[in-house]
Amino acid sequence: MQFRFRSAVGLVVLAGVFASVAVSQAPPTDLKKAYIDGTGPDWKTLGKDDFVNVNCDPDTWTWTGDAVRCTGKPVGVIRSKKPYTNFELVLEWKHEKSAGNSGVFVWTPEESLKDLKPGGLPHGIECQVLDHGYKENYEKSSKKMADWFTTNGDVFHVGKAKMKPFPPLSPNGSRSFPRHNTTKGFGEWNHYYIRAINGEVRLWVNGVEVSGGNNAEPRTGFVCLESEGSPIDFKNIRIRELP
Repeated sequence: MQFRFRSAVGLVVLAGVFASVAVSQAPPTDLKKAYIDGTGPDWKTLGKDDFVNVNCDPDTWTWTGDAVRCTGKPVGVIRSKKPYTNFELVLEWKHEKSAGNSGVFVWTPEESLKDLKPGGLPHGIECQVLDHGYKENYEKSSKKMADWFTTNGDVFHVGKAKMKPFPPLSPNGSRSFPRHNTTKGFGEWNHYYIRAINGEVRLWVNGVEVSGGNNAEPRTGFVCLESEGSPIDFKNIRIRELP
């Protein structure tokens, strides 16, 4: 009887341990949100007249009011007409198909945009805009685990740009991986709030801060929207310059 009693106690203890582990691994339900909608003093809406086509076809980007649809072909970007240094940027995006790929570049230097051929992308800091189906397709086609990127708002440097990413990091240390997974799938609108100040970039996805980095170089340049193979919609693009 004494042996059975101890075993029962042990089972109770183990059950408690497993329950504790399960709770700790459960997704948080009380995430603090900071939903910045880009309204108020000094915010400016960015529309067709505020962007320039860099290396896309004339019909790659189609504006309707302050919203724009991108066909995804060819790979390339449009850029803001003016460069920005310290600023806040909000926008909403929606992939039309599963596995869509796109991005928002900040602090893109002018020299990386000159003579950029269709199919090329500039330098700068990218806040990735990736649908969850991209990971599924990658793992099916490559037979490898998609451990070097996520679909929830990676932030990383591209080309000659530099940045020290915030943890958690990708295996090679080049990307800031999101601390929370808050991105919605294709066919649904997602909200990005990007704050770029003094070489530091922070990204909020649907009201939750997820990733970023500091010590970025350059820390001034153009804002770019990326075309990368799949149709995507952007709307409510607004910016506020900061000192």
